[in-house]
Amino acid sequence: GVTGSGKTEIYLRAAEEVIQKGKQVIVLVPEIALTPQLVRRFLTRFPGQVGLVHSKLSEGERYDTWRRARDGKLNVIIGARSALFSPLLNIGLIVVDECHDSSYYQAEPPYYNAMTSAQDYARLCGAVCVMGSATPTIEQRFQAESGGVQILGLPNRVTDSTLPPVQVIDMREELKNGNRGIFSRSLTESLAETISRGEQAIIFLNRRGTATYIFCRDCGYTLKCPNCETPLTLHLENKEQLLCHHCGYTRKRPKTCPNCNSEQIREYGLGSEKVEADIKAMFPQARTLRWDWDTTRQKDAHEIILTHFANHQADVLVGTQMLAKGLDLPMVTLVGIVLADVGLNLPDPFASEKVFQTLTQVAGRAGRSSRGGKVILQTFMPEHYAIQFAAQHDVNGFYTRELEYRKLLGYPPYAKLARLEYRHADNVRAEEEANKLAGRLKIKIETEKRHQTELIGPVPCFFAKDNGEYRWQIVVRGPDPASLLRDVKLSDWRIEIDPINLL
Repeated sequence: GVTGSGKTEIYLRAAEEVIQKGKQVIVLVPEIALTPQLVRRFLTRFPGQVGLVHSKLSEGERYDTWRRARDGKLNVIIGARSALFSPLLNIGLIVVDECHDSSYYQAEPPYYNAMTSAQDYARLCGAVCVMGSATPTIEQRFQAESGGVQILGLPNRVTDSTLPPVQVIDMREELKNGNRGIFSRSLTESLAETISRGEQAIIFLNRRGTATYIFCRDCGYTLKCPNCETPLTLHLENKEQLLCHHCGYTRKRPKTCPNCNSEQIREYGLGSEKVEADIKAMFPQARTLRWDWDTTRQKDAHEIILTHFANHQADVLVGTQMLAKGLDLPMVTLVGIVLADVGLNLPDPFASEKVFQTLTQVAGRAGRSSRGGKVILQTFMPEHYAIQFAAQHDVNGFYTRELEYRKLLGYPPYAKLARLEYRHADNVRAEEEANKLAGRLKIKIETEKRHQTELIGPVPCFFAKDNGEYRWQIVVRGPDPASLLRDVKLSDWRIEIDPINLL
């Protein structure tokens, strides 16, 4: 169903029917941030029967919900992926909202994908599993069209409003015309109009912090985290502190380059703090709010920010990925996407799909009332097919094109993947172990005459070092890579079957 097509109402009515039959409901959402809106709607429909499960609850609150669920006092449990394990006695319905979202995948032990687990759990319970999304993954849709899942389409919005028009701005042209700022002229003008009309705008950025990296203009040295080797991010709020978003390492911004002692240390790139600061400078009268990882670490922070914005106590909401998820904000008539092509060039076969999903979801936040709305999408790669299809809200077109590429390259759904990752503090040791295993697997593939199975790697991961450990990976691609690994000793390896990325 397109954004705003009434998927939540379908969940509510399905839940009503299940509860009338004396059964219970689990509703999964990808982000804690989305629970307040959904909980309010469920509480209105089922007062006193709804429990909440997520990581920001205290131990006591979590235990209380667990006990009430086990005693049969709750009919509906809403929460992030761990809510799936609530001890309900008689489950009749499991809803997975925004089922394409990668947050359902837990990439740390215990590994599991709440999306596929929900389907298996529903089968075990004899329950119905309803998955909702405006942009299901290529595999989900392929599985549905192959007859494994029933498709129910909602092609139109519930209100009279249509999907907002998307204007694609080529930032290369803006640069040629002398505009070196973050915002194109169109976005600046549209922001001014929206604020003057007393309406609201969302400015979306696929990043957080102020700068993407700090480097020396003289020798080109980039400041990296000693544990992860990823560039450190600048945060102005904390006395010019540099932070690693992988392991939490912090240091102060140096006055001179640690490599050549030059004073030409500069920040490069942009983040949500920088975008917010620029909006405040351009529109001092506008009330701005920022919604990202840094502003939502406190308990209930998501709900406070969202309530402030929903009650029109702010004109502009600047945020990162959280904004791409099922929020319903009727006063929003403008969505500005600062840099649409972030992530398109990552060496990952699923990169284009993720960018397309994010852009389509963010665009769907605009024009959800009779006021209408529009989306301005800024990019340096306007010709890329993911951006073209997102600008036209063309989910079917993107699906067809992406499917062709996947078939050509031999990626899911036309093959299955298993990702094997080895971590060690010594890079040489990590490489040796990866080569050893690759050699054993190649022999096994030849011996068992698995002509359609192949190895990609071993190679260092894209994020080659994490938390002080070097990472090497081998990807096994074929009809059934899991069966190849069954009797192979892999005690020190991390194994992912059907990984959601190869980074």
